[in-house]
Order: sequence, then structure tokens, then C-alpha cells
Amino acid sequence: MPRSVSLATTIAGSSLTSCLYNASGPLCTTSEELDALGNSEAGAILSKSATLEPRAGNPEPRYVETAWGSINSMGLPNEGYRYYLEYARRAQSFGKPYFMSVSGLSHDDNIEIVRALAGEAAISAIELNLSCPNVPGKPQTGYDFEQSRALLERIFEYVDQPLGVKLPPYFDLPHFDMMAAVLNDFPIAFVTCVNSIGNGLVIDVQAESVVIKPKSGFGGIGGDFIKPTALANVRKFYTLLREDIAIIGCGGVKTGEDAFEHILCGASAVQIGTQLMREGVDCFARIAGELSTIMQAKGYRDIDSFRGKLKSLD
Repeated sequence: MPRSVSLATTIAGSSLTSCLYNASGPLCTTSEELDALGNSEAGAILSKSATLEPRAGNPEPRYVETAWGSINSMGLPNEGYRYYLEYARRAQSFGKPYFMSVSGLSHDDNIEIVRALAGEAAISAIELNLSCPNVPGKPQTGYDFEQSRALLERIFEYVDQPLGVKLPPYFDLPHFDMMAAVLNDFPIAFVTCVNSIGNGLVIDVQAESVVIKPKSGFGGIGGDFIKPTALANVRKFYTLLREDIAIIGCGGVKTGEDAFEHILCGASAVQIGTQLMREGVDCFARIAGELSTIMQAKGYRDIDSFRGKLKSLD
């Protein structure tokens, strides 16, 4: 990485030496996987989305890669919030922020988890997942604006650490406005855009069958295919939210150019999911190098030099 280029950023009051880190989902469930993130070039460690109790998740096969990305219906397999709370102390040895993802199966579960995390200084921030589409029968809170507001009103009675939210992708312009109106009313530290595009279907023509078992083959679409949607969400929320709310881009990032596009749209940091699953933790160093090369060629010394400066044609 060229020494003249800095990828450093600040999220929720925490300094990251690199703006690249993992999305909650792939390779962040066990302490061994979290350790690997700690030892990598990722700028932070983000835990698997934690429920109140451990979950085995949906039956296999539940994750399949494609030429254009991936489809999954994981069902929130995780070790339960107590496991990731305990890991927070161990994470300090890596010298980078430890963010904990929370995805209770009910509003009451989310409140209980957040209350239990209060006062734990080793957790730099909480990412509240409003966008899990993979639990059968459970709607995404992020698509219900009244319920989103109601949950945040309760959460902020108890939360101690900086808190951000992970959102589903939005497609209709009024929906951007409606969610932004909710988020702007709360002391949100950051917004992660986006989770997978829900309820896609991938077919194996040879077998004349769906490729994953849960939900009759319906699952969240991630990877290359969703980058245009992710970029649109990053850009729109960058223009609609308060300036003190950081945007974290997530979706379709497998090269330094992809990361550059997210930052150009307004992202202060970039999460990597499907590519992490494909390549392992070495993806952070490679993508950081590619991003640095682009920045150096364009004369940008740091990411703030071009963050949010996407040009329009009008």
C-alpha cells in the first residue's frame, strides 16, 4: 500500500486504520473466525448478528455461490449474545474496534440484549439489524416505518454504546424519505446500507430444482449483483440523513474499485460479505491495496478527499 495514502476513518467515535471491514454474516460466528478478522487487515471486527439464545439456523444447504454473487437463507445461526459479549474482552488485544451486531427475534429480545450490553466498554458500537429476511414468518422491521420508530424509541432508553442500524435495500423514493425521517429523529451513529435483497430464487437447471433448502428456495441475494442497489441506497441516505450520521456501504464489494464507488457515493466505511466468504480474510489487504492504487492515481491522500463527491450529469 502506498505510504502517501491513508484509508483511515472514524465510525461511531472509533478510529479505524482501514475503512474496510467485514459485514455481519460470513466468517464472523466463532471466536476462531473473529480472531482471523482481528489478525487481518480489516479495520474493525464485527460480530455475527446475535440473538438472545444460540441458534443452529436453517437446514443445509442454505448458502450457495453463483457467478454473480450468492443466495442464502441462513436463519441467523449464531452463538447467542452472551458469547459475543464475552468475546469483546478478547477482541481488545487486536487494537481495533469491536462492533457487535444485534438481531433479536422480537423487540423485547433486542431490548434485553441492549440492556445486557450497557456499560461494556470493550464494545465500541452496536449495529442493530433491522433487516434480517431469513427467519421464516418474521417480517423485516426496516420495511415497517412505524415499528422501526417504536423499536428505536425503546432502544434509546437503554443503549449505552453508540448505536447504528443495518437497513434492508429500499427501491421506492418515498421509502427513503420515510426511513430517513425516522432515523433523523434519533441519535443514530451510523447506517449500514444494505443487507441482501430478500426473496430471490436461484434454479439449478440440470436438477430442475432450487439450490437452497429453506423457504422452498427463497433467499437473500448478495454479491456482485446487488452493487447498483447498494450504491443507490448509500447515495440516497447520504443526501437525506444528518451530517453526523456515518454511512457504511455494503453490497457487491470485491475490488478496490467497488470500494471506491461506495465511498464516492458517501460511505465512510465499506463492509465486505460475499467476497470474504469466497476469498477469506486476505481480501481486506488485496482490496485495500487496489483502493490505495486508485486513490494515488487520482491524487487523493485520504478517503475524505473524495467521499460523497459523486458528480451528476445535470
